[in-house]
Amino acid sequence: MALSQLPLSRNALLGAVAAVVALLSLSLFTVDETQTALRFQLGEMVEADYRPGLHWKWPLINNIRKFDRRLQTLDTEPERFLTAEKKNVIVDSFAMWRIKDVRRFYTAVGGDPVQANVRLDQIVKDGLRSEFSKRTIQEVVSGDREQIMETLSRLLKEQATQLGIAAVDVRIKRIDLPPDVSSSVFSRMKAERLRVAKDFRSRGAEAAERIRADADRQSTVILAEAYRDAERQRGEGDAQATDIYAQAYGKDQDFYGFSRSLTAYRQSFGDKGDILVLQPEDFQFFQYFNKSR
Repeated sequence: MALSQLPLSRNALLGAVAAVVALLSLSLFTVDETQTALRFQLGEMVEADYRPGLHWKWPLINNIRKFDRRLQTLDTEPERFLTAEKKNVIVDSFAMWRIKDVRRFYTAVGGDPVQANVRLDQIVKDGLRSEFSKRTIQEVVSGDREQIMETLSRLLKEQATQLGIAAVDVRIKRIDLPPDVSSSVFSRMKAERLRVAKDFRSRGAEAAERIRADADRQSTVILAEAYRDAERQRGEGDAQATDIYAQAYGKDQDFYGFSRSLTAYRQSFGDKGDILVLQPEDFQFFQYFNKSR
């Protein structure tokens, strides 16, 4: 009798061990380092933000939902926005976010990352629409992109908190012009650059004319002053020469007359071919040829 009951006791023990193992498997759960978890009791949230490791739950009463707490990327589809000039631009942007408050995240979007991306995408697009409507095409393309991204990041961080999400950053990848706008914008930009270049050239030409006129005026003044000084010095020289001649003539009139005659002879007979047919004895010009001293 005892021997026949031994297999039954062993089977019961194995069954009990299996039941305990099954109960433990239903009562324990693990949370990975990349996850966060919510514990529900009969459909009601009772605990959140489990640390990574092994945790306990009541089987059949509690159920666990796990969520990825790593950095998520919202890569939005390119969207058209109107600028202050009522021109369309095509903007491609993305945002980075992660779960911050898992309770609020589950309440706001049902714990669905897809739904969270939809809500965040709407916030980003509303912010882009508002910022682009305040600026011209030139401002959004060249000057104000960093300011727009800073404003969008601040806006997204404020509104994403209501979804239990921590917005990390918002970036604009590309701003394109539609084909029908590109040609007109480029033409306007070209015309603007040509206008600026023409303005620079006209101002340069004006400055050149002003410098040239000033140089001509200075040249005329310098030449006039030089001519005046030259004439004054020439007059002073002629006066000194006349005075010297007068003084010399007063001292010895005959020598002065002789010197002047020699000078006249040299000027009259400067070339070998010069011929003068006269009677020297009857002509006053050659008076010194007939005198002997």
